[in-house]
Amino acid sequence: MDRGHAERILPMVDALLAEGQLSLSDLDAVAFGRGPGSFTGVRLAATVTQGLAFGAGLGVAPISDLQAVAQRVFGEAIADPSTARILVCNDARMSEVYWACFERGKDGLARMEGEEQVSKPSDVRLPRTWTTATAAGRGFSVYAAALRAAVPSVSPTSAAQALLPRATEIALLAVPVVAAGRLLPPEAAIPTYLRDNVAHVPQAAKPPR
Repeated sequence: MDRGHAERILPMVDALLAEGQLSLSDLDAVAFGRGPGSFTGVRLAATVTQGLAFGAGLGVAPISDLQAVAQRVFGEAIADPSTARILVCNDARMSEVYWACFERGKDGLARMEGEEQVSKPSDVRLPRTWTTATAAGRGFSVYAAALRAAVPSVSPTSAAQALLPRATEIALLAVPVVAAGRLLPPEAAIPTYLRDNVAHVPQAAKPPR
């Protein structure tokens, strides 16, 4: 959805629970996309998660939105089936990208290699031990030339460039978190922004002499 998330999300939760003949208290946990991503979207995901989990006495499982995109590539066979390494770059606005590298684990799930970062597209790098990777995320559409120069061994496909994180992959990635008992309390459902400034602030005009 382009807009209207805040109005639609709780009715959608109700409809999903009704379809499964479940109540919130029947669940094991609430998983959510913690970011990095759109400030408004990430805040909404976190706050709704806090409210649902607190009210039902559930733990929460924060999942990286970049990891969810990597999981989509693995799961949808957009890349070659032998693909084991993915670089995800999403548009962070302000001429920057959110990015991270992921490997396919033995269980088929995306595992982060290194850390999530926000930087200029020209500063994106693969891990030293990697020679190439499959590219995914909308950053490769917005900053195609800069990323092609920064990581020339990475070749994105048009399908992978259009991918966004989905609830399907976030739930899938949350399964081992729940199984291992690594849940957090509801108040720990907080967004991952990677940066604090959300907009360019123009410098004040110098007063006339």
